[in-house]
Amino acid sequence: ENQRLLVTHPDMATLLPSFMTSRVLVMQQQSLALLLQLTQTENGRNQVIKHLDLIRLCEALLSFLDFSDKKANTAIGLLTDLALEERFQVWFQANLPGVLPALTGVLKREPKLTNLSALCQCIALMGNISAEPTARRHMIACEEFGDACLDLLVKCEEEMDVFREVAYTLLGLIMNLCLEGPFLSQMWAVDMSRKCLSLLNSQDGGILTRAAGVLSRTLCSSLAIMEEALAAGVVKKMIKFLQMGGQTASRYAIKTLAICTNSCHPAREEVMRLDKKFKILISLLDSEDEILVGNAALCLGNCMEVPSAASSLLKTDIVQVLLKLAGSDSQRTGVQLNAGIALGKLCTAEPRFAARLRELHGLEILNSTMKYMNDS
Repeated sequence: ENQRLLVTHPDMATLLPSFMTSRVLVMQQQSLALLLQLTQTENGRNQVIKHLDLIRLCEALLSFLDFSDKKANTAIGLLTDLALEERFQVWFQANLPGVLPALTGVLKREPKLTNLSALCQCIALMGNISAEPTARRHMIACEEFGDACLDLLVKCEEEMDVFREVAYTLLGLIMNLCLEGPFLSQMWAVDMSRKCLSLLNSQDGGILTRAAGVLSRTLCSSLAIMEEALAAGVVKKMIKFLQMGGQTASRYAIKTLAICTNSCHPAREEVMRLDKKFKILISLLDSEDEILVGNAALCLGNCMEVPSAASSLLKTDIVQVLLKLAGSDSQRTGVQLNAGIALGKLCTAEPRFAARLRELHGLEILNSTMKYMNDS
């Protein structure tokens, strides 16, 4: 009851946040301690969310990043806990434009002068917020926010041994932002692609995977950056990811290859040169991961436009494999469609495959599949 009376006092909505940003250190510390005590219970958290000025509260908690000691961790941990409350999440989504300047300010901080664990926690919170499409669009529409992400990533790369965790967490946020492809500034996407191409030289598996994840979402923004990526050896690096076999990295790698081979003939030739008889791509067609399968089929179909690519598969069962996928009851129509297209390109490039398809009554199966997909 005392908590309720305190929080619902008319002046407390703005007083507590202002005390937390006071220049008097003791007042800052005691205000944070009070807020920490108030939010120990679910009822206390609800009272805080309902009655305090939350924009000013967020700004106040973020200001504790100025401290290098545990006060920074305490404040950001408290903000993270509040963000788990459904009521706070609803408020946050509705008021994100008002909080965005403070979040941008966090990204603009000099990492050398900031508590790194608290900074990581704060960026992770932004990553969680950006999982929601409307929030993502607000973030990416703010040019200053996007530029701050890029600038911080540049700073992290300069001293990756020190700022590895910050870079890793930041790449997670950037990957989410890049889901909003149509809303990305082309210039930003190009600059971010260049930075992630540079990060592909890292020896850190986590950084490599997330850099590949960003590239799988940004390369399609510009043919020029795609050609730059090819010159930087992106095809070879993605093939290496596929050889290593991690599921997440493989998803990003095959999507990147599908994008590159869709637009660039040199990428198709490079895949054919590096993946002899397309053994890696064909092995992916047998995966239980339908995203992998769909993109592998797309990539394989793209590569059939290279002279002699189709004939290199004559001694394989590729027709049966693709026909099975094209006629499957996959949850993702992309698997059926891409397999059907790859089969069509294969038979067009090499007539002996067309004869094999007829023997297997493949045309009837393809027609039936396409009719089903059009009807559904």
